[in-house]
Amino acid sequence: MHSKKLLDKVSAELQVPREERPFGSGWLSGSIGLLLGIVGLLMVIALRNPSLSTVPQLVELYRGVPFRLILYVVLFASFVLAALSLVLRKDKTLGGAAMLATLLGTMLGSLPGHEDIKLGVFFGLDFFLLNVLFTGLLFIPIERIFPHKKEQPIFREEWREDLFYYLVSSLFVQVLAYLTFAPSNFINQHEDFGLIRAWARGLPFIVQLITIMLLTDIAQYWLHRAFHRVPFLWRFHSVHHSAKSMDWIAGARMHFAEIIILRGVTATPDAGDRLR
Repeated sequence: MHSKKLLDKVSAELQVPREERPFGSGWLSGSIGLLLGIVGLLMVIALRNPSLSTVPQLVELYRGVPFRLILYVVLFASFVLAALSLVLRKDKTLGGAAMLATLLGTMLGSLPGHEDIKLGVFFGLDFFLLNVLFTGLLFIPIERIFPHKKEQPIFREEWREDLFYYLVSSLFVQVLAYLTFAPSNFINQHEDFGLIRAWARGLPFIVQLITIMLLTDIAQYWLHRAFHRVPFLWRFHSVHHSAKSMDWIAGARMHFAEIIILRGVTATPDAGDRLR
């Protein structure tokens, strides 16, 4: 109950009108500090439990010095910004939440971790972090320069719901990837498609690339029309259109069934050889 109240207070602070958070009020330092604190905490969790939280392609990244150095810089910057917000802002919610995340990350990071990395079932925690950071850094400045409306906030009313969709789809990236490639894996293993695969492999690379892009685009177009026209499919697709206000993260609001069907169908044209 107390954690829900804290989350509600943090959410309310992040959505305060611009006139209530002028430069020097501690809102900006608290918001950035909270973001860095959460990022640092999640980085520590990924570092301590790589077998469970890490996608295989990023395993080697955690063994190097640069990753740990970046982690220290993130936690230190979060601590400084949280302290600055606590000093400047009357409402201590943002600064306190940022400081809490930073201290949790620091304490957790000081404990002995697990160095053995076994690639089995995993949650894409680091994949979620990279997704949010890179797409956020790309699109938030664009929305600031070319806003859809005059006072478009960074943290709109429904940002928590869309961030949840982003989180869950990232954490289940292994499951989603397996289900997505199931149709193409079936085609790959079916002997009746051997002649088609051999013919596709014999085509020049540029012809393969253009053909796959064209077939994938056509498949996605007609599937998207079907999601709008077929009532059964619309029940899944309506989730994507349920956002009341639009921004860069609203596109993450997709039903699991739609993600699997859409990616599975669009990946099927690539089943013959998945490019050389």
